[in-house]
Amino acid sequence: MKRLLERLGLGRPELRAWAMYDWANSAFQTTIIAAVFPIYFHNVVAADLGDALATSRFAWATTIAIVIVALIAPLLGAIADYAAMKKKMLGTFVIIGVLSTVAMFWVRAGDWTLGLLLFVLGNVAVAASIVFYESLLPHLVSESELDRVSSAGYAIGYLGGGVLLAINLLMIQRPAWFGIPDAGTAVRLSLASVGIWWLVFSIPLFRRVPEPARRIEAGETEGGSLVGTGARRLVATFHELRRYKQAFLLLVAFLVYNDGIQTIIRMATTFGSQIGIDQNAMITALLITQFIGVPFAFLFGMVAERIGAKTAVFIGLGVYAFIITVGYNMTSALHFYALAIMVGMVQGGTQALSRSLFASMIPRHKSSEFFAFFGVFERYAGILGPLVFAAMVDATGQSRNAMLAVLGFFVVGAAILVFVDVDAGRRAARQAEAQAA
Repeated sequence: MKRLLERLGLGRPELRAWAMYDWANSAFQTTIIAAVFPIYFHNVVAADLGDALATSRFAWATTIAIVIVALIAPLLGAIADYAAMKKKMLGTFVIIGVLSTVAMFWVRAGDWTLGLLLFVLGNVAVAASIVFYESLLPHLVSESELDRVSSAGYAIGYLGGGVLLAINLLMIQRPAWFGIPDAGTAVRLSLASVGIWWLVFSIPLFRRVPEPARRIEAGETEGGSLVGTGARRLVATFHELRRYKQAFLLLVAFLVYNDGIQTIIRMATTFGSQIGIDQNAMITALLITQFIGVPFAFLFGMVAERIGAKTAVFIGLGVYAFIITVGYNMTSALHFYALAIMVGMVQGGTQALSRSLFASMIPRHKSSEFFAFFGVFERYAGILGPLVFAAMVDATGQSRNAMLAVLGFFVVGAAILVFVDVDAGRRAARQAEAQAA
């Protein structure tokens, strides 16, 4: 068993504890963002607003959450690096996220303002917490372990998000089995269960994962202002991005091809609905994606050790290009299931290896600051793609043509990735660490 865990990237207790946070927070991604809350909001909470207004306000809430994270994450990341408080920052956002998610139990018909407020708070909390969670990774592993451990985190996250979503869907469809009076109460309990799940499975990280040591840089004092020093570090890090050209180039490539990935995730059900695929079939497909993602995320980590993470990402992008072809020709639920399986095969691995590549090309003592920028780029991915999708539908009247337009994100992202020199990026990061020691 120990050898198997080591091969999967989970050989030490602190690595398993770190990966469990992916299990903990992924329930928010599946139940709150992807499946249960959007349907409950449109069909019950904001039913009196009408479809168009409800959709508009939900979209605005999502955008506001993204903007808030983009504004606060880099500064908080700099403060966390200076004050050695990555875990404290992580804990703060876990508490905010847990409280806001549990409070969704009290959101009923007509409470769309409260529902969207809690949705924004939860989105900000989960996105900000992931910045600090990911920033712990470079401190836990050697460079040779990064790909396996990052992939293991995504795999565990897929499993955790899928397990709770399956339980939630069973609660909603068969409330009597759980002693719940009706489906409406089951939905609200499902939303609240995400907060409990998130809290309970975050505990291993806080118990097992050590806080990285504090590093005072030249010109800084031990008792300096947290906000002032954080702001100065943030400005310096932004300028230093030019020094880490390969890491910055990877960020740009990731922004482009991850926009394509997020567009497929967000627009797949919309496209499926337009061609007449049943809603239950699409929810089943979402579960398929979650569980297929578990073994393939582990597999990507192992493959990356043999052929390199960059090459493995190229393979993932090639599969995504094929997925676009399947989507363009999709006419039935069977095709939709095939698409879900293929997405599950490459989604986690492609994103996990992008994370580990970036982690290998940044200085460890500034991991929170750099991962804050990574988080901003990750969150802004998915904005341009849906706009291109919508513009193509408006221009051609065909959703199928819009699917083909998304192919451009993978082509351009892969073209930029070609120019990323991973070895040079890693050398620059290690030199910076040596100078700061």
